[in-house]
Amino acid sequence: MQLEGKSPVHMTLVVANGLPSRSRRIFRGVRVAVVPATTWYNPLKRIIDVLTALVLLILTFPLVLIAALLVKLTSRGPALYSQTRVGRDGQPFVIWKLRSMVVDSEKYGAQWSKKGDSRITAVGRVLRRTHIDELPQLWNVLRGDMSMIGPRPERPEFVPTLEAALPGYSGRLQVLPGVTGLAQIHLEADSDLASVERKLAMDLYYIKTMSFWTDFRILLATVVHVFKPYVADKWLFHLTPQKCAEAISACSTL
Repeated sequence: MQLEGKSPVHMTLVVANGLPSRSRRIFRGVRVAVVPATTWYNPLKRIIDVLTALVLLILTFPLVLIAALLVKLTSRGPALYSQTRVGRDGQPFVIWKLRSMVVDSEKYGAQWSKKGDSRITAVGRVLRRTHIDELPQLWNVLRGDMSMIGPRPERPEFVPTLEAALPGYSGRLQVLPGVTGLAQIHLEADSDLASVERKLAMDLYYIKTMSFWTDFRILLATVVHVFKPYVADKWLFHLTPQKCAEAISACSTL
C-alpha cells in the first residue's frame, strides 16, 4: 500500500481477530466528547504531567545515559532518534526515543515492527522489553507535546489509512497522546488493522471515562507492567476491547 507523496506503507488490512462486527459498527459516526466532568481536570493534569516527567527525568537520567552508551557501542548510528508523530487535533510533533533498531531500518518504507523483527538490535530488544527506550519521551511531556497518559501517538504515514478504515479513529486525536495508557498496558504493539481496532476501543473508552483515579491506576499498572507485562491490568481494570466497545455504545452522549 502506498499513500500519495509518501514512502510505501506496509500495512496488513486484516480485521480477523479484531472486534466482532456488531461492536465494530459502534465506531461509525462516533464523536467522543472529551470535556471532563470537572473543568479543572485538564489544567491540573498538565501540572501533574510536568511534575511527574521532571521527577522521572532526574531519577532515570543515569539509566538513560548508560542505555545510550550501550546503544552507541553496540551498533552503528546515533543513540537517540527522532520521528514525526501525530498529536492532539492532528498536529505533528517530533518524538524522541532511544534507538532500538539498526540504521536505515525503513529504507523500503514505513512499517510496523513485529515479533522477531530482524531490524531490532540485541540491546534494542532489552530496551523495548523494559520500555527504557521510551524514557526520552518525558521530554515531550515537558514540552507539552504529550501527556503521561493517553492514546499512543501514531505516525502520519499510517493515520489517513486508519481513519479511512476505522470510523471513529479521529476521536483518539482529540486529546494529547500519552507515554503510557489504557491500551498500552492491556495490548501488545500494533501489527495489523485488527490490533489497531482493539486499541481504538480502549482509547475511546479512556477518553470517555478519564479521571484522576483512572490515571492513577494506569500509572500503577504501568510500573508493574515494566517488570511483569500484561498482569496489573487484570486486577486493576478487568477490561477487554469488547467490554470497552460495548460501554462506548451504551453512552447516550455519543
